[in-house]
Amino acid sequence: MQTKAGDPGAFAQFDLSRVDSPAFVVDASKLRSNCQILAEIRDRASEDGGSVKVFAALKAFSMWSVAPLIGEYLDGVSTSGLWEAQLASEFYDGEIATYSAAYKPEDLEEICRLSEHVIFNSPAQMGRARLILDAAATTGGDVSPGLRINPMIATGEVPKYDPSAPGSRLGFPLDQLTDEHMEGVEGIHFHNLCEQTFEPLRATWDRVFDAIEPYFGQLKWINMGGGHHITRADYERDELVEFLKDAAADTGAEIILEPGEAIALDAGILVGTVLDTMFNDGPIGITDVSATCHMPDVLEAPYRPAMLGELSDDSIPIRLGGPSCLAGDVIGEYRLPVPAEPGARFAFLDQAHYSMVKTTTFNGVPLPSIWLWDSETDALECVKRFEYRDFRDRLS
Repeated sequence: MQTKAGDPGAFAQFDLSRVDSPAFVVDASKLRSNCQILAEIRDRASEDGGSVKVFAALKAFSMWSVAPLIGEYLDGVSTSGLWEAQLASEFYDGEIATYSAAYKPEDLEEICRLSEHVIFNSPAQMGRARLILDAAATTGGDVSPGLRINPMIATGEVPKYDPSAPGSRLGFPLDQLTDEHMEGVEGIHFHNLCEQTFEPLRATWDRVFDAIEPYFGQLKWINMGGGHHITRADYERDELVEFLKDAAADTGAEIILEPGEAIALDAGILVGTVLDTMFNDGPIGITDVSATCHMPDVLEAPYRPAMLGELSDDSIPIRLGGPSCLAGDVIGEYRLPVPAEPGARFAFLDQAHYSMVKTTTFNGVPLPSIWLWDSETDALECVKRFEYRDFRDRLS
């Protein structure tokens, strides 16, 4: 899988020695710029009277210390279950839309209390929740139930990240949808993209449109999910605006996008240090950054993260890997911009989204600290530093 981002932006001037290692550094100015782009898309698409909203997907980026910044521009957040919904309720402004592939009955009552939209993965699951939904309505709750559908049109580069891959458990298959299944459904949700530009969205909508057209008078909202790389320089934003206008006019429903990566795209780096070097069929560097603990998508996708200032000459690259005992804890081969020796600092680009939310303490590897930098003012703050007790208290 190829990295779709990796623009160093203001990080090209950031002194890596200003933070400890390993460390995530998030640029508030870049976050603000990304959110401004998303808000502008929303505002332009709503000019003709249609309703378009943009939610932040916490599954991709849930650094709640910047929730006030995000709340200045976006309309709410999308969450993936009870804990994210609680986090959203505590720190984020706007609406909450919650989707999970399945809910525990004991969680659903609180999810309905916290969320404006609760999205079910199947009509049967929604049917089992009817008593809870009805109870929420009678106690003054304003929860709107929705159904996630599977468009059954594969657009992704990697099958494990493609909700329309054969045998997918995500969303009710579009070709099984009936009038009976749509009883009581107020919204439709589909999420079919992964780090993609506009055309896959159009192709997905072409497939979905005909199937849900009979319900346009019934549907209050249509959530088109995430995976839209709207803040990437090559995204077709004008085409997206016209598409959203048309979708709102054609359906009479509120149109929602819930990008996650687009909010934090190129807004964060992961700073690391070379701890040791050796030679085994080539130079090897062992670092305090671990693929399995700090950047699991490197192994899951797999993909090669871009490095800040990496050289493009013909020098021999060094193979970087983490300190864990996993033999496959390998990040990739790089030509470092500094001598590849113990103590050397380096940074991987575009690490704010997904990397931060997926970190683990496997093998007792410490978690990276979290820093907030504003490239406009050069203000730098350590938001969170993890200690032994954070590792200890996860266990018993």
